[in-house]
Amino acid sequence: MTISNTTNNSLAAVANFPPNYFLENIAVRTDGSILVTALNHSELWYLPAPTSAIPVEPILIATLDGLTMGIVEAEPDIFYVGTLGDPALYRFDFRGWTPGGAVPTRRVLTFAPDSAGPNGSCLLAPNVIVVADCVEGLIWRVDLSDDGLSATAKPWLQHASMAPSYTDPFAPVVLSNTVQIPMPGVNGVRYAASTGHLYYTGSAAESFLRVAVDPRTYEPTGAPELIAEGIHAVDDFCLDERSGVAYITTHIDNTIHRVPLQPGRGPERAIVAGDPFTDSLVGPSSIVWGRAPGDYGRVAYVTTDGGHAKPPADGIVRPAQVVRLALAVPSA
Repeated sequence: MTISNTTNNSLAAVANFPPNYFLENIAVRTDGSILVTALNHSELWYLPAPTSAIPVEPILIATLDGLTMGIVEAEPDIFYVGTLGDPALYRFDFRGWTPGGAVPTRRVLTFAPDSAGPNGSCLLAPNVIVVADCVEGLIWRVDLSDDGLSATAKPWLQHASMAPSYTDPFAPVVLSNTVQIPMPGVNGVRYAASTGHLYYTGSAAESFLRVAVDPRTYEPTGAPELIAEGIHAVDDFCLDERSGVAYITTHIDNTIHRVPLQPGRGPERAIVAGDPFTDSLVGPSSIVWGRAPGDYGRVAYVTTDGGHAKPPADGIVRPAQVVRLALAVPSA
């Protein structure tokens, strides 16, 4: 059972983008500034730290060959961005960077096959990234070289819960004028050191699962374990390891769900934002904690597409936004 508990939580727009922007993924830097991928424009954007007046003005960092998807920080101010359509991984070096300057960028990996669909990603261990492939229905392990300037990839895990759907009523999913995919399979991935598990969402399976990770080899051990099912339009998520919960975006359903990290333990499932519907949360696609003192477990930043993928009931597409979600109480 999922309850609605949104009354004391607040949403505020941090940045606005034009209509027809599909914001896909997000990362917060140590100084509080934000990096955002705009999938259908193949772009990476920078937002100044939203510490005072909001909304802030986005600054374009780069336009890549493929559709920009997941973003992960592998070491301080070194970020890797995956692309779909032209499946690849790019390295961005923000060390010493100031707004207005060029960011050193390097393509470090091309995924094979060409049909690969890199989506969410996370750091599993030093120099080890895992990337969800929402088209091939598997998770890749990406090993970075010591200098981070090159990488190799191999399948890490494939499971029925990760498979895409070609028969879903929402398929095919049109991502851009030139790229469409089935209803995504495995979508978001996050590693929880406290439990030793990699957590992932399966969009087509409408499920949230986890798999144990060997602490020596960083390979999966055992079969995936179902945590929650029946979450329609499940997308990306963030973890609150202190309170033992995940916050999951439901892209075209315009909500954020709280789900325990261990089956049968922790607080009951709840919708913490978007019920009832609000213009402040249209098409949430990814979520990440802020990095200011006290933000973890309390203040998160959410990317939205404004209804680009599926307009809300009134049929009106809003501007895409980055939104700040402030939870009224700790996630206990």
